[in-house]
Amino acid sequence: MLLQLARRTLVFALSLLLASAVVFAFMAVLPGDPARVALGVQATPEALAATRAEFGLDQPLVAQYLDWIGGLIRGDLGRSYVTRADIGPQVFDRLQVTAWLVLAGMLVALVVALPVGILAAVRHRRVSGMMLSGASQIGMAVPSFLAGILLVSVVSVQLGWLPSGGWVVPAEDPVQFLRRLILPALALGIVQGAVVTRYVRSAVLDVMREDYLRTARAKGLGPYRALIKHGLRNAAIPVVTVLALQLATLLIGAVVVERVFVIPGLGSLLLDGVGNRDLLLVQSVVMVLVIAVLLVNYLVDVLYAVLDPRLRRAG
Repeated sequence: MLLQLARRTLVFALSLLLASAVVFAFMAVLPGDPARVALGVQATPEALAATRAEFGLDQPLVAQYLDWIGGLIRGDLGRSYVTRADIGPQVFDRLQVTAWLVLAGMLVALVVALPVGILAAVRHRRVSGMMLSGASQIGMAVPSFLAGILLVSVVSVQLGWLPSGGWVVPAEDPVQFLRRLILPALALGIVQGAVVTRYVRSAVLDVMREDYLRTARAKGLGPYRALIKHGLRNAAIPVVTVLALQLATLLIGAVVVERVFVIPGLGSLLLDGVGNRDLLLVQSVVMVLVIAVLLVNYLVDVLYAVLDPRLRRAG
């Protein structure tokens, strides 16, 4: 178990290093001079040279990469080329907003997917099971931003139940925070819940065909009780993999949903950086998103060993 954990930790560290090199290389080959973007087209050669020296742009690419990755390890993401403001505090503040949105969206997805997926699997030969399966197929075809627009049109504009956008810090007003979180979380979670429902249904169906579950049924246990007592833990292993992938999808989907609901999250910061051609800001935000995705995958690998005792014995 410890050897397996050490191996996965090493893979995680190497993946981070490789990802940082790819992100830096991608930003380095983009056309345009960050100093000229920051100062404008009327900047003098002296001012451009001073700005390049200020941000270390006159150094070799290897030196720039080592300086950036060293600052990333220390938590120092540098300063914006355009506003001269520190990037680290901006990213940290926006990350908290996006984290609330992604976690709430994942909670909605689980609340939808687990009972609906299990029910669709148990009733797969009945009309109700087919209807649930069909509804999940329709939900998979709806983009998150379209779901957000529909929710705003119906719930906010027509019914007036919830605000259509904006953000309130939970420490300032918990009630308004929850009111403004509900719609974007539903827009993210319902769509992802439809995707996860399909995987839950498939995993549960596979478990229901196993001999040990048929034996439990033969001993007198009902379908739901046998599934809960003997099958759900085995069905959870492939579902955990899907949840890790969907969490990464939620992070990407939050970029667009934050725009729809005017939420000042990490996605909005990324799009603002792209619009202003603030390459260091974009580079730092992309790297933070990559770290989040890799960290989720690493935690899922560790969770495998907890769910499946065969992996512990193999380790």
